[in-house]
Amino acid sequence: MRIAKASGVKYMVFTAKHHEGFCNFDTKLTDFNSVKQGPKRDLVREYVEAAREGGMRVGIYYSLMDWHHPDGERCSVDEEARRRFVDYTFGLIRELLTNYGKIDILWYDAAMPMDAKGWESERMDKMVFELQPDIVVNGRNQSVGDFSTPEQHITADGNGRAWESCMTLNESWGYDAADDEWKSPRRLLSNIITCARDQGNYLINVGPMGDGTFPEPSVRILTEVGEWLEGNHEAIFNTDLCQPWRPNYALYTRRGNTLYMHVHMWPGGDVSLPGLQTRVKSVRYLRTQQPLQFMQDETRVHITGLPVEAPDRPATTIVLECESEPRMNTDHELRLQKPRLAVNITSK
Repeated sequence: MRIAKASGVKYMVFTAKHHEGFCNFDTKLTDFNSVKQGPKRDLVREYVEAAREGGMRVGIYYSLMDWHHPDGERCSVDEEARRRFVDYTFGLIRELLTNYGKIDILWYDAAMPMDAKGWESERMDKMVFELQPDIVVNGRNQSVGDFSTPEQHITADGNGRAWESCMTLNESWGYDAADDEWKSPRRLLSNIITCARDQGNYLINVGPMGDGTFPEPSVRILTEVGEWLEGNHEAIFNTDLCQPWRPNYALYTRRGNTLYMHVHMWPGGDVSLPGLQTRVKSVRYLRTQQPLQFMQDETRVHITGLPVEAPDRPATTIVLECESEPRMNTDHELRLQKPRLAVNITSK
């Protein structure tokens, strides 16, 4: 939990039961759990208590699929097996939402091998909301849910609904000693910024080692990104939908008429924003609030006098205060413009 807080996250989701059926909590419905076997501890309770102590929102992951339960596969072809397995599933979810106080998120997963009718998803959600009226749930139990969950890619929901991209920190969901394909702090931050740009959340997965500790690379990466967020958080949290998208060495977020330009590939000397369609009133670094020189013509905003080396890593955030909502024109509109020379010119 301390590592999570240092990384700047606002909520966590803990695996109460994954596909293999092992319950990381104290349940009366099966002995295949962490109190009767393995650590002999209620890990969900420890997680919930630590999250509350740390001021973190509490999320529970629950895989509907179950490779251990004898009806886990037969449920799709045998009605008696389906009835037993659905009752078992409802019982486990009821325990999770009854025995641990307020739960903020229920993260269903792996509805195979049944559809919404087989799972009785509407009745399942009804039970969940009766037990936890303020909870939000995803739709992976084959219901509509409160938010969408693109996995291993970042794609905003096209219907304007809430969404959260879930991705691994390397290539594996669980711990894999051979997997050293870690996302760099810059890549992780770029993903966070991309989600914030389109008003989505970012759920990053960490697979702990056998003793429960986080692998050292994940701690290092998360800590570096957390240090960046500490000084630049206003550009990420509670931001608005952001339209600007170019050039390719920067990413953007927006809050009202303020545009945040996150330069992750620092060009040195100067940066430009082509096609910005609103007047810029002032430009500054976000972390230090140091004002920056700039000039603006009909085709671009040109920021000058920048150092050769990036002032901040993994990205340097430049704040542009605009007269109205910052928007860029389209490529088509740019092609229609006549070439112009920016004189005395002073860019992601």
